[in-house]
Amino acid sequence: MILTVTMNPSIDISYPLDELKIDTVNRVVDVTKTAGGKGLNVTRVLSEFGDSVLATGLVGGKLGEFLVEHIDNQVKKDFFSIQGETRNCIAILHGDNQTEVLEKGPEVLEQEGQGFLEHFKKLLDSVEVVAISGSLPAGLPVDYYASLVELANQAGKPVVLDCSGAALQAVLESPHKPTVIKPNNEELSQLLGREVSEDLSQLLGREVSEDLDELKEVLQEPLFAGIEWIIVSLGANGAFAKHGDTFYKVDIPRIQVVNPVGSGDSTVAGISSGLLHKESDAELLIKANVLGMLNAQEKMTGHVNMANYQALYDQLIVKEV
Repeated sequence: MILTVTMNPSIDISYPLDELKIDTVNRVVDVTKTAGGKGLNVTRVLSEFGDSVLATGLVGGKLGEFLVEHIDNQVKKDFFSIQGETRNCIAILHGDNQTEVLEKGPEVLEQEGQGFLEHFKKLLDSVEVVAISGSLPAGLPVDYYASLVELANQAGKPVVLDCSGAALQAVLESPHKPTVIKPNNEELSQLLGREVSEDLSQLLGREVSEDLDELKEVLQEPLFAGIEWIIVSLGANGAFAKHGDTFYKVDIPRIQVVNPVGSGDSTVAGISSGLLHKESDAELLIKANVLGMLNAQEKMTGHVNMANYQALYDQLIVKEV
């Protein structure tokens, strides 16, 4: 079973409009409300793929109750309740545009943060892999994810960590390392304090050995020491990955992209599934990329159509470089 962790979940509300009119009333007919957050996107994809999954995180108030009730019944749920109210995140879809209004979310009390650590520790007994995704809510220390990783490491459970900014920096600087991280080009540049490349995907689109050597050097920076897997998404150009001392380039076919939002979360689901089933490097990388692509082909965020899985799977190529 895979444990997914969403520390700052939300009720995702979608308002489709033909036109967004400013400083007047906009009436919405077709409203969609779903349990949202990066970790819950991972949860949904794992469930659709057929893996056993347990979802946890922080929820509060009536909105927290609504969120838990609207997670797929195929998913096991064991959330930790806090005093603050779970947030709303609103997406206004108008024409070809999307305007988002994102609430900050509740401020977590110190005792609530400590309480979740105990809750998390107990859940580790019943799972094989942990996937931690998204931002930290206000009130939790910046190194909180490092504490979760430490507990998982002590329990011998591999961790896939998908976060960014100060929270990721704190984990990388701690002695407690996750099994997998998946930074993009921008996040790599932020972490290293310099531009890695103007465009990693363009750089990897060329078969130039010195460019690949540059990327290898980046992923061998001391900051990443102790992390077993580093997987860098390159959008339409696939992915570049480091596992131990081995490097891989993943080539993918061109697809019709409908909605790319949530594709990174779907990739995390694939990585977590690969670890759960102890798949080979190539199998893990292909599964992760296929699930990310399947999400991009769907209108709904964090959703995959498994009927298209095998046809895509057979088209991906993993090369050791």
